[in-house]
Amino acid sequence: MAIRPPILKRGDTIGIVTLGSPLDATIIDSRIIVLENMGFNVVLGKYVYSSDGIVAAPAGQRAEDFMNMVENPSVKMILPSRGGTGVKDILPYLDYTIIKNNPKIVTGYSDITILLNILYQFSDLITFQSLMLIDFSAKAPAYNFNQFFTAISTFNSPRVIQNPPGMPLYSPVKGNVSGPVVGGNLTSFVNTLGTPYEVDTTGKILLIEETHEASNMIYRYLTQLIMAGKFQDCIGVVMGQCTNCSISYATTYDDLINTLIVPLGKPLMTNLSTAHGQYKAAIPIGAMVNLNTYNNTLTVLEPTVSAK
Repeated sequence: MAIRPPILKRGDTIGIVTLGSPLDATIIDSRIIVLENMGFNVVLGKYVYSSDGIVAAPAGQRAEDFMNMVENPSVKMILPSRGGTGVKDILPYLDYTIIKNNPKIVTGYSDITILLNILYQFSDLITFQSLMLIDFSAKAPAYNFNQFFTAISTFNSPRVIQNPPGMPLYSPVKGNVSGPVVGGNLTSFVNTLGTPYEVDTTGKILLIEETHEASNMIYRYLTQLIMAGKFQDCIGVVMGQCTNCSISYATTYDDLINTLIVPLGKPLMTNLSTAHGQYKAAIPIGAMVNLNTYNNTLTVLEPTVSAK
């Protein structure tokens, strides 16, 4: 059983870090105000406001910010400002033993999912594909906050992950499997193949989502993961949304699922509200879940935080 980080309560301290691409200071400041109005204390990493071209700061500095939050006993949750690109660069600089011995809630999506999965693989820590600092806006859907705080601030179990009303789930391949859930952003995972940090899908339920990619690129990425054995090794598949993805060669994202993923014969659910979409389900990476595509449900089988 993976390590559950301590529960987040009102009045706790949240550490803000920028681990990938930079984010405008006015956006950072406005989102911090929302967090403080929710009743949380906020501490900032040294390089939160930094900008060094494509990434916020050199990899060692971004990793230093993360490790400082891990080792700060007052910090209960580490909240990245955004994803972007370059998160995998910090992985060689992290101390996974220290992280394992100081479990914190770590959340995010997009390129942050590389970090989430590696913290599960290397430190045995449950992490969360869920909100980032940029998502703490007064205009954000209530669904997103309900999902987020149910996952990190309650012991609710079992918890059925449901889409918002009017957004149906589909199950093209029937089955009923249970195991740890891993996954996240498709592009980010392809970029780790052939490195020590590629996602391990063996015996896992694999979640995939993407944004702003044409279907010919999605084809490339999915076939690369298939050829790398990632779909063959997993026991079930959940395909999240491909947000703002364009059609190329008259082929849609759903067409690719039907031609590439369905024939693999693994229990398959599609159209889960995820990550880059307007509605963001909270997926606990490393937690035990049940994927039942006979009754079209994805259920978290265990509490995903601990009492202390």
